Amino acid sequence: MAYIEGHARNQALLLPASVEDYVAADNPVRFIDAFVDDLDLGGAGFQRTRPKATGRPGYDPADMLKLYLYGYLNRVRSSRRLAAEATRNLELIWLLRGVRPDFRTIADFRCDNRAAFKTVFRAFVLLCRKLDLFGRELLAVDGTRLKAVNGRARNFSRERLATYIASADARLERYLAELDQIDRGEDAAGTGRADTLVTKIARLREQRQASSALMDQLEASGEGQISLTDPDARAMVAHGKVTIGYNAQVAVDVKHSLIVEQHVTNACNDMGLLAPTAGAAMETLGVERIDAVADMGYHKGEDIEACEAAGITPYIPRPHRGINVSNGLFPKERFRYDPVADAYRCPGGQVLDTRHSSITRGHVTVQYSSPAACADCQMKARCTTGRWRRVNRWEKEHLIEPMAERLERRPDILVIRRSTVEHPFGTIKQSMNQGAFLMRGLEKVRAEFSLTALAYNLRRAITLIGVPGMIRAVQA
Repeated sequence: MAYIEGHARNQALLLPASVEDYVAADNPVRFIDAFVDDLDLGGAGFQRTRPKATGRPGYDPADMLKLYLYGYLNRVRSSRRLAAEATRNLELIWLLRGVRPDFRTIADFRCDNRAAFKTVFRAFVLLCRKLDLFGRELLAVDGTRLKAVNGRARNFSRERLATYIASADARLERYLAELDQIDRGEDAAGTGRADTLVTKIARLREQRQASSALMDQLEASGEGQISLTDPDARAMVAHGKVTIGYNAQVAVDVKHSLIVEQHVTNACNDMGLLAPTAGAAMETLGVERIDAVADMGYHKGEDIEACEAAGITPYIPRPHRGINVSNGLFPKERFRYDPVADAYRCPGGQVLDTRHSSITRGHVTVQYSSPAACADCQMKARCTTGRWRRVNRWEKEHLIEPMAERLERRPDILVIRRSTVEHPFGTIKQSMNQGAFLMRGLEKVRAEFSLTALAYNLRRAITLIGVPGMIRAVQA
């Protein structure tokens, strides 16, 4: 039995195939074409949306945006690879109508228009809102660490620089003392060893001078660390591993796990980021109130207060922090507060009513204790290692306690958060292979992540609605 064979490569065809025939009606490139053509690129902030009357014609920003949307949707982000695909990929040949920009033009477009990609992302979110793809009732907020173009060897903290400078000073002192011994003839190593020491001393002094200059930069900037390849990247700890990168924040609607809001920061933790992230998502969704759930890394009193003021009902589990928890002693949650008596009742039934106020970093904290009750308590060994137990209470802790009660009434909401918000991160890092940035600088990586989030939403929406339905929504 013979195999299925194609025609000869040098055979002339009577009716040459049209590129249109290779692109099916449900191909995502057809939606990309319709979506970008419907955008107001000038209003979004793209440059050169109107061609000049003189000079060599440039590439249409719409074509360049289509190229990037196709690339991020299909795991092709490199400008060189996009340039290669534009010459051989039939879908791109159809989408760009045969236009073949070189890799420098492609790379410059992403760099020059980095502030405009966020607007394109929001335009697609509004399209999804028009299609009723958002529940607009509950948001899951979380962050993930994405690698930057900066290795750990080129990231320096104050502690690392101080340790190296002290070590370099000690080594210099040892080398100079050994060199003095050789000069006095007390060391039999001879001239060869002296030449080696001179080389080591010169190199070590040069390295120490460079480290000292970096320390001066940190002192002048007030930052805690500095990166040499990407100055905006920071060392972040995630799951016990140190990553030099950025913190990508997303607010995901639980109905279809679509990203409503996203932004990238170089903050090393998530505290203080819930209110701005959920607030921007609430504005995009066009609602006056919304629930937002996040993990305990977002637990911060001022952020919870800001959420309540903005109409956001937060659900954040309280973290078990402090030396008492690490030592296996009673956590603060075992102590019940009585607002009428303004006192705490401990697990042993004693009343902690001695109060002492203090201000730490602008926060007013009241400390409750009862030295007399702790002295005779039989449960003291399980409560404290000191003479008596102290319980601290923030002056606005009345905002946190109702949230704990809400969590008790809805224990499943934390499971919903995990299943909702981890879907985008898993898809972006594994399926889309976009767990690391290609560009350097905070503004540029924000542009990258806007394209990444848009590609994720585009993939989800096409799965839910289909390409023909998406095109009809754009043209409506």
